[in-house]
Amino acid sequence: MHRFREPNTGPTRHGDPPVAAHVALAVNGMGSFCWDLPTGQMRYDDSGLAVLGFKPGEYDNRPATIAERMLSQELPEIQAQVGRALKERSGYSLYFRVRLPDGSLRWTHTQATVICDDTGRPAQVIGIIRDASQELRAIDQTRELRQAKSDRRRQAHIVGHVNDALAPTVTVDDVAEALTTTRLVQRLGAASIILGLVDGGRMELVGSNGVPDDLIRDFHLSRIASPLPLSEAVRSREPVFVTDREEFAQRYPGLRRYLELIPRTTAAVFLPLIAHDTPIGAVGLSYEGKIRFTHDERTVLTALSNTIAQSLQRALLFDQEHELAAGLQTAMLPGHIPHVPGLAMATRYRPARARGGIGGDWYDAVTLPDGRIAAVVGDVQGHDVTAAAVMGQLRIALRAYAAEGHPPLTVMARASAFLAELDTDRFATCLLVLFDPRTGVAVSVRAGHPEPVLRRPDGSCVWVDSPTGLPLGLAAPSAQPPYTMSETLVEPGSTLLLFTDGLIESRTQDIDEGRARLLDAVRSGPVRPDALADHLLRTMNGFTGEEDDVALLLLRRPSGRRAAAPQMAVTISPGDPRSLHAARQALRTALQRWSMGSLADTAELLASEMATNALLHTEGDATLTARPVRDGGRALRIAVTDSSPASPQRRAATEQSTSGRGLMLIEELATDWGVEPRGNGKRVWCEIPLNPY
Repeated sequence: MHRFREPNTGPTRHGDPPVAAHVALAVNGMGSFCWDLPTGQMRYDDSGLAVLGFKPGEYDNRPATIAERMLSQELPEIQAQVGRALKERSGYSLYFRVRLPDGSLRWTHTQATVICDDTGRPAQVIGIIRDASQELRAIDQTRELRQAKSDRRRQAHIVGHVNDALAPTVTVDDVAEALTTTRLVQRLGAASIILGLVDGGRMELVGSNGVPDDLIRDFHLSRIASPLPLSEAVRSREPVFVTDREEFAQRYPGLRRYLELIPRTTAAVFLPLIAHDTPIGAVGLSYEGKIRFTHDERTVLTALSNTIAQSLQRALLFDQEHELAAGLQTAMLPGHIPHVPGLAMATRYRPARARGGIGGDWYDAVTLPDGRIAAVVGDVQGHDVTAAAVMGQLRIALRAYAAEGHPPLTVMARASAFLAELDTDRFATCLLVLFDPRTGVAVSVRAGHPEPVLRRPDGSCVWVDSPTGLPLGLAAPSAQPPYTMSETLVEPGSTLLLFTDGLIESRTQDIDEGRARLLDAVRSGPVRPDALADHLLRTMNGFTGEEDDVALLLLRRPSGRRAAAPQMAVTISPGDPRSLHAARQALRTALQRWSMGSLADTAELLASEMATNALLHTEGDATLTARPVRDGGRALRIAVTDSSPASPQRRAATEQSTSGRGLMLIEELATDWGVEPRGNGKRVWCEIPLNPY
């Protein structure tokens, strides 16, 4: 059997000076060894023993003695590599650490070859061993530098992720939601996050992710003086770092049982949030597998706490301003909506999320002496205190004009002049609906405002076709008339919706889509006005995103309460001379039936004037209608509808003229009159009071 022999120390074959191999190895900081496999003896020369930290005579040639100097966690891998080398009759190269007598660790490198006997079985392992500390120290330094650069890049990315998440936030809820998303928690390298706000000596928990629900429930609104990590961070104004679970339990005994719910958590940090030298809250992060916080990590976490504190402070100020603005806006809206028999009403106001949260949207409802109700919604230009102040003045002015009994056209014209005289450089859109709950007749006047929506008893929804004029404050004083009026019959079981444009307008969507969505929302919504109003705000919020204020006013005429108003309608044909006479007779008969016979002469005269004008200046038939208006039938409305869009014109009439006095008669005998566009034609109407004096 071949045996390992000591290196030859005699002269070389060519007569060179004798040089021992182990001397050459020692010069290079290496030692040699021979492991005799049959006997198990592993012999090292003096240089090899020095590398392993043995003094001369201290080593007993047993491999187990070497193993005692090695680290237990590295032994399994070393034994596996040596075993593979013996099985494959090859060599191996190992880096491992040994603990020196003074307790320090030294990296070593062993390179060996397996020698086989004549039968091919492994007999010896011979090799060299060297001190690899310097080599690996350089490698470790390079690795550490590389890791440090990677950590700094990762930490810079963390700061960037937090800044990106907080940039669009406005409210405290926004900040809490942005910080506690699963994506951001993962990017922070954390397992959980919790955010708390200081509120009157207590810690209000406003957001969390990965934190047990029991903990949130039990410690919400805990006192700042309580022995809890978030509270300690606020009290001390210093970060609280914990890297040991038992230390955490001893430090905060009230949280010991909650640690069982997060068994993998190994470290945590709780950062005070300080703004303008005042602690406003704290944020906590927990980690899995982490055993320490490096200096760079602590620096980054402190920077993050400053960033979060600044965003939270801005959000707190916004919420305070928004609450104040919303309170001011609400105070300027009517305190209550009047109760009107035969009519169900609901109102809503939702402020915008824009900074300040105050605008010029409003609603109002005024009960008139004759039983009708004047319903108004409007929107003053701008989102600031001035807009709210102008809104308050304009709302009061409209209410006063309507309560004085002025016709709707006059109310709107006077309101426009009033706004112009305020000299605020603001305009306003407005919709006024004069509604008679007894008859269901709704008269609408629009000043640059969206038209109302009508939901019929069968659930179908339509936009109420009504002409519009210029916004209030822009109509020229000399314009005659500055606004036009339309009339709609609201049947029992129908709902009329008045709203401001914040309900349908979005900066990112086409307004036609908003209009279509609103019809769908009204069609699918509940019947009761209150429930429908909430449904509309909830449904349309996903479209508009609360970009603008919204004011709603809903009028519902209950089913089966009162019969429809009496009305007469007669067709007058230019080809039938008797049709005009028949119409006058029908009008006189209807007035007797309605107990309004005292108006017969005046009504017949004005009806004849309007009908004759229609027959002379149009080619088709005309329709004469008449009906009592206002509660108790205090007035009569006469209207003639024809197929010509041209409005009647005033003409100068002399004493010898046989025509041209129609408008003069109407203005003299009627309390109100107007012209309404109707598709390709028009409707000319007037109202005659029952008791004019």
